[in-house]
Amino acid sequence: MTSQPAFTFLQGSVPLLVSMPHVGTHVPPAIAERFTDEARQVPDTDWHLERLYGFARAMGASVLAATHSRYVIDLNRPPDGASLYPGRSVTGLCPVDTFDDTPIYRPGAEPDDAEVAARREALWRPYHGQLQRELDRIRQAHGAALLWDAHSIRSVLPRFFEGRLPDLNLGTADGASCAPELARELLAIGQAGGCSAVLNGRFKGGYITRQYGRPGEGVHAVQLEMAQSCYMQEALPFDYLPERAADVQPCLRRLLEAALAFVRAQAGR
Repeated sequence: MTSQPAFTFLQGSVPLLVSMPHVGTHVPPAIAERFTDEARQVPDTDWHLERLYGFARAMGASVLAATHSRYVIDLNRPPDGASLYPGRSVTGLCPVDTFDDTPIYRPGAEPDDAEVAARREALWRPYHGQLQRELDRIRQAHGAALLWDAHSIRSVLPRFFEGRLPDLNLGTADGASCAPELARELLAIGQAGGCSAVLNGRFKGGYITRQYGRPGEGVHAVQLEMAQSCYMQEALPFDYLPERAADVQPCLRRLLEAALAFVRAQAGR
């Protein structure tokens, strides 16, 4: 189905794994030829997060990043495609519409069940297999693990929320995916960093946060959905804005440092 690997991975040395399931932009040619002109631009990508979080590697974090566009398959959705927000507008495991509610595929070119299953086996399962293996390795090596699921989205998207999104949207599955004291500390850091920040607002954490966050077993998971206006141009050509990014990176770093310190303390190291 594809000649590209499902992910890139760099193993780190500390009990922190940064997951970036929506940074991929690759669309196999046989799929891209069925896309609309708009969809070929993959506008709903979590653009430039590897650059924005470049400091994480210097911290010793492991970094797992998708290579394929979320339009091919969404790695932050359940494998059966069940809605994460019942009753609300959402995009699926193999989306057929953009965030602007426009078609991804030309009429009649949408994937059928067999194609969805093939994409799941080729891309979804390898990514999640690597994610689980690395969390297991970290927990065995360090006694506990912190999973940071990194995302970004346009700050104004009427399909999903009213008005303008806060800068930093922390999600812990309503408190189920990490210790509440860590969530409170992260929210305080975000609010003190010159950004607007909320906890478990419109974005509470997707499948990854909900599936892998097991604080009772020493695995704490946090999703950060960042408004793209904090660091980039939100319309074509989706340029990275270094000066704007430099304003938010210190806060991002403090968030990851606090999460890492917390999980180390939990592990007694």
